[in-house]
Amino acid sequence: MPAVPAETDFVVVGGGIAGLRAAIGLADAGRVLVVSKQEVTESNTQYAQGGIAVALSDDDEVGLHLQDTIEAGDGLVNVEAARVLVEEGPRRIQELIDWGTQFDRSGSRLTFTREGAHSRSRILHAHGDSTGREIGRALVAKARTLENVQFTEFEFTAGLCSDGDRVIGVSLLSPDGKQHVVSSRAVLLATGGAGQVYSDTTNPGVATGDGIAMAYRAGAMIADMEFFQFHPTALSLPEAPRFLLSEALRGEGALLLNPAGQRFMPRYHTLAELAPRDVVARAIVTEIANSSVVPDVCYLDLRHLDPAQVRERFPRIYVTCKQYGVDISTDLVPVRPAAHYLMGGIKTDLSGRSTIAGLYAAGETACTGVHGANRLASNSLLEGLVFGARAADAMRTQSGTTTARKSVEPSSSTSEVTSLSDLKCEFRREMWERAGVVRSGNSLKQLISDISGWQAAVPAIATRESIELQNLLLVGKLVAESALAREESRGAHFRSDFPQRDDASFRKHSVVTNGTVSFQ
Repeated sequence: MPAVPAETDFVVVGGGIAGLRAAIGLADAGRVLVVSKQEVTESNTQYAQGGIAVALSDDDEVGLHLQDTIEAGDGLVNVEAARVLVEEGPRRIQELIDWGTQFDRSGSRLTFTREGAHSRSRILHAHGDSTGREIGRALVAKARTLENVQFTEFEFTAGLCSDGDRVIGVSLLSPDGKQHVVSSRAVLLATGGAGQVYSDTTNPGVATGDGIAMAYRAGAMIADMEFFQFHPTALSLPEAPRFLLSEALRGEGALLLNPAGQRFMPRYHTLAELAPRDVVARAIVTEIANSSVVPDVCYLDLRHLDPAQVRERFPRIYVTCKQYGVDISTDLVPVRPAAHYLMGGIKTDLSGRSTIAGLYAAGETACTGVHGANRLASNSLLEGLVFGARAADAMRTQSGTTTARKSVEPSSSTSEVTSLSDLKCEFRREMWERAGVVRSGNSLKQLISDISGWQAAVPAIATRESIELQNLLLVGKLVAESALAREESRGAHFRSDFPQRDDASFRKHSVVTNGTVSFQ
C-alpha cells in the first residue's frame, strides 16, 4: 500500500457501499483517501445476502416502494428521505450495472424476488445470496480505475481532528501503534453499524460503532439509537457464529416452526412469515419463552421446497450451514434473533451533512430518518448507494483549511482491568439481556449504571483494542439511554413496561447530544 498522506482533499472512513460510492463521486473533485481498519472488503456490505430493493420491475412503482417503506417504519419515517431513496434508487442501480455489477437474471431480464413487508417482488440479488459481496466487488473495481482515489487498509481511525469550529481531518492508528494525522477539506464517516455491542449479532467484528462514537465525542447530534433491528433468523448452534439466514429464505416459502415443531407466525400477523422483522423477532422470542422444549430455538423449515432449487438459490447459505452439519434443503434449521441493523446514528440532512461543519456521514452510521423505527428489508444497500452519492455531491463544494490542530479522541481513567476481552464479553452479554429484543425501564437503568463503571475501568492507552472497547461502551450507552427515554413500544423498540405505541408523546425522533436525550 502507498504511504498514508499527511494531507488530502477528502477522507472517507469505511469501505462499504456508502463509502465506496462517495469516493467514486468525489474523485473528479480532488484527492480522496479511503480508510479501512481491515481489508477494504471487510464490511457489513460484504455480508448482505438478501439483495437490494428497487422499483424496476414491470408490475412495480416508486410510489408503492415509498408506501411500503413508510409503513414498515411504524410512524417515524422521514418521508422526504424515503422519497429520495426510492426515486433516486433506479438511477443508482443502473450505474452499478454499467460498472459491471452482475445481478441475477432470467435470460436477459433482471430477476426480482420478494421479502417481508414488500407489496411487490422488487429485490435484486447476485449469485443467489451474495448480493453485497458482488456490489462491493464492482464498486472497488470502479474506484481503483480512478487516479484520485487512494485506499489505505489496516489503519484504525482513532478520532476526528478539529480547528474548534469544524472537522478538518482524522487521527489514525497504524498496526505498529504509531499515530498520525491526515488533514482534509472534509471527512465522511461511512463506518457501518454497531452490531458488536451485542453478544448475538450477524455483523462482522469490525462493526463496533466507531463513526458514531467519534462524531458524538466531537459534539455531533446522534439520533434514534433505541431502534436497533434484530434479524429474526440467525443460525443458532453452540459452536457456530450467528450467521445470517436471509429473509429471502422466507420470501421463497420457508416456514417458521416453534420449539415443538408447530407453525406459529399466522397467529401473530396476517403476513405470517413475511411480517415486518420486529414482529417476527418478538414472535420467536415469545415462542421460545413459552416453551419447555430443549434446545431453546425455533426452526426454519424448507423441507417442502425443491432441494435442488434451494441449493441453487442460496449457495452461500447452503455451504455455510453444511459446514456446521445442517442441510437447509432437508433439515430443520435452528434459528434465533440476532442484532442486525442500527436505524439510528449520526444525525444528518439529506445530503449527509452532520450538525458539525466539515463532517458528513452516510449509510448505516448515519441517520436521516429514512428507516423510521424499523427498516424495510433490503433498503439498507440502497440507502448506502443513494446517500453515499448525495454526500459526495455536497462534499465537493466543501472548502477550507487542511491544517488540523486538535484531535478529538476517547479519554478514560488510568484504572487497570484484568482483561479487556473479559470486560467486553460481559458488556455484550448484558446489552443482549437488558437492551435486546425486549427492554424494561429497570433493566435499562441498571445497564446504564454498569456501562458507566466499565467506561471508567478501561485504561487510557492508545491501542485499537482499548479505543474500540470505548467506542462500543459509548454506543451501547447511547442505545440504552435512548431506549430508557422512549416510554413506548414502536418498531424495533419494545418496552415490556410500556407495550403500547404512544403517538401523542413519542411520534418524534430521539436526539442525544452532550449526554442529554430529547425528542424532536
